[in-house]
Amino acid sequence: MDIVFIQGLAIETTIGIHDWEKRIRRPIVLDLEMASDIARAAASDRIEDALDYDAVTRRLRQEVSENGAELVETLAERCAAILREEFGIPWVRLRLNKPGAVGEGVNVGVLIERGVRPEGSLPG
Repeated sequence: MDIVFIQGLAIETTIGIHDWEKRIRRPIVLDLEMASDIARAAASDRIEDALDYDAVTRRLRQEVSENGAELVETLAERCAAILREEFGIPWVRLRLNKPGAVGEGVNVGVLIERGVRPEGSLPG
């Protein structure tokens, strides 16, 4: 099994527990690693045989921008569920970063893994 990755996916949303956070939009940044067997796509050179990272990116942008959350944990779980359920991804490692949450230049967030890493996949 191989890994398809997306790094630095910045999406504007409302996120936070404080009243002032609920009134503003701010960026979160996603880094994704998704298990995928790329052999078929490599052989055919057709997007239909690949994990379409453009479609993944568009779907996550839609979800995150339209449906903020109070906690980064909640938003990370939602994103992981979308990847696994809608795109059939058996394993995902997702880092959700909320830049500046506790001061300028400081990044905080969560790193989650969902699903079972397929045997023989690249180390993360």
